[in-house]
Amino acid sequence: MEFALEDLSLRWLLGQAVSLTALALCLVAFSSKRDDRLLVILIFANVAFAVQFALFESWVASGISALIILRIILARRYAGHTAIMVAILLATLLIAALTWHGPADIPALAAGLLGTYGMFMLRGIAMRIMLAAAAFCWVISNLLAGSIGGSIAEGLIFITNVVTILRIRRDSQRQPTS
Repeated sequence: MEFALEDLSLRWLLGQAVSLTALALCLVAFSSKRDDRLLVILIFANVAFAVQFALFESWVASGISALIILRIILARRYAGHTAIMVAILLATLLIAALTWHGPADIPALAAGLLGTYGMFMLRGIAMRIMLAAAAFCWVISNLLAGSIGGSIAEGLIFITNVVTILRIRRDSQRQPTS
């Protein structure tokens, strides 16, 4: 199969453009102190991340990003339901097994597993700590895929998440106890 450099460049540019869209969505999501708003905006961001990773032919990351859309919807409705969480964890492992190319896929898999546990079993600060750990794994996955925008997006998500954790903690300390 012959592949033109122009095609590769266009796909690379499209991947970068889509990752910048995901960046904007994620910054808005993680700057919110409201869990519901965070999760709804993350649905749209993960559509962009799934497309971005597909454009970079990082199939484990693309598949897990697409599954994250379902995970967010289910986690909002069935928070704390262990059986549903386990089903999503198994689906994450299945996607990784079906699309695995090697050790470079480990960070995306780790991110998917950490995020699933955090969204189903945790809330507030604890959830954001787990999502920050997942964001760190996504930084690595984006770097390995060659996504400049995605790497910046996940790095900023990590930082924004930490700042939001501090804001929530500060707000909780200001409220008088009953």
